Amino acid sequence: MTASVTFELVSPERLLASMQATQVVIPGEEGDFGVLGGHMPIMSILRPGVVEVSEEGNNDVTKLFVGGGFVEVADDRVTVLAEDALPLADANAEDVAQELRDAREDLADAKTDHEKDIYAAKVKRLEVLSAALS
Repeated sequence: MTASVTFELVSPERLLASMQATQVVIPGEEGDFGVLGGHMPIMSILRPGVVEVSEEGNNDVTKLFVGGGFVEVADDRVTVLAEDALPLADANAEDVAQELRDAREDLADAKTDHEKDIYAAKVKRLEVLSAALS
C-alpha cells in the first residue's frame, strides 16, 4: 500500500480543504511537482495554477485553483498557504471571462507602475484560471 500524505489548503480567511491523499501535484514557481508519502521536506513558492489532490481510498482527483502563495512539505504533510483559492468546480467560466476582460481594461487604464503591476498580476491569475476551466 502506498503511504499517504495529509493535505491542507489554507487561505487567509479559513481552512479550505483537509484530506488524506495518495498524491498531490503542486504548481511550484519552477514547475509542477508531485508529492507522495515519504517525500523529502521542501518549501516552494506557488505560481497561479491548479493543485490536484488524489484522494486516498477512491479514484477521485480534487482540483483546487490557487492564485499564488507557498507550500510546505514535511513529515507526510502537505500544507498550501494560498493567497486566494477556490475549488475549480465552483468557478464559473463566464464570470471568470468577464473578470478577465475587466482586469485587462483596468491594466490598459493604469497610470502608475504600481497599478500596472497589480493589474498585470490579476490578469495573469485570471488567464490561468480561465485556461484551467476550458
